[in-house]
Amino acid sequence: MENVIRPLAVVGGAVALTVLLGWATDLLLRKADERHGETPLWDLLRRCRIPYQLVLLAALLRGSYAQVPWLRGHLIGIGQALTLVLIGSTAWLVIGIAGAVVETSYSRYARMHRDAARVRRVRTQVTLIMRVVSATVGVVAVGAMLLTFPEMRAAGASLLASAGILGIVAGVAAQSTLANLFAGLQIAFGDMVRIGDTVVVDGEWGTVEEITLTFLTVRTWDERRITMPVSYFTSRPFENWSRGTPQMTGTVFWYLDHSAPVEAMREKLRDILRHCPAWDGRAYGLVVTDTTPNTIEVRALVTAKDADDIWTVRVTVREQLIAWLSAEHPYALPRVNTSDAVKAPYQIPSPDRATLRKAYDFPRTGRV
Repeated sequence: MENVIRPLAVVGGAVALTVLLGWATDLLLRKADERHGETPLWDLLRRCRIPYQLVLLAALLRGSYAQVPWLRGHLIGIGQALTLVLIGSTAWLVIGIAGAVVETSYSRYARMHRDAARVRRVRTQVTLIMRVVSATVGVVAVGAMLLTFPEMRAAGASLLASAGILGIVAGVAAQSTLANLFAGLQIAFGDMVRIGDTVVVDGEWGTVEEITLTFLTVRTWDERRITMPVSYFTSRPFENWSRGTPQMTGTVFWYLDHSAPVEAMREKLRDILRHCPAWDGRAYGLVVTDTTPNTIEVRALVTAKDADDIWTVRVTVREQLIAWLSAEHPYALPRVNTSDAVKAPYQIPSPDRATLRKAYDFPRTGRV
């Protein structure tokens, strides 16, 4: 009877104590979240209850499993398994708590500052810092798991003895990876590009959607994703429309007939912009920038508060002004002339047949 009751008491007691402590901790975090609703820390910590309960259960079983009589022949294997579970769940819990603290700090900073560019910069830095912390904790946890095996501890001395050579070989083999790693840290703390910035890379316009330690993802206007190494942004020029102030100036071009009413187009442009909510009212203009034998090039200059609004203003001006020209001044649109060419005021008379025969029969050495 003792062989049955004792295992049930050990395992059941560990599970019951784990559930009780988990419930009590969750209750305290819930009350703290209700009392301090201005911060998401307590709600984020409640999401760590699974790794927290795993740590409790593994620790309790690791300290009491030796009391089970029929497990004494497998104490080493069970202890090793429980140790691995304890290390893994502890790493999971540490990453969860770090993520909760980092996310709370970012939320508080975002509420206190209204500068969107600064908030995006902090968001990029926080994201990369969290990835570094997660990678570090994961590596330490894996190393701790490996060191629990006696064979790995015995091999540690020989590995440390050849660490210099292995470091050189690994550095040469992972040169591009290390370059991207340091480029990611440079982007995070150098404020070169941030999550949410509007950029133009390789002729593609889009928004930075994700930044990791090795790659960066740009979401284009047509919902495509361009993934490129972060070292691209530290070694090549690119356009960042979100640097400084987000205000932008855009241009719209038309190719019209020489008789186009330029002054009337200026007045119409002013009327269109007054009814366009995306125009920020800073500036506008319309001038003739070039001319060809068949057309003139007319350029309109408009402004907006950011890249999205400048696109809206440009397409609105282009569509409405073309529609107005087609309805009110159709002669201003470019056309191909099909009328007969105007004759020159004086033409050289063509020689008659007798003159041509005489010139042909004249000796080659003479003059006509």
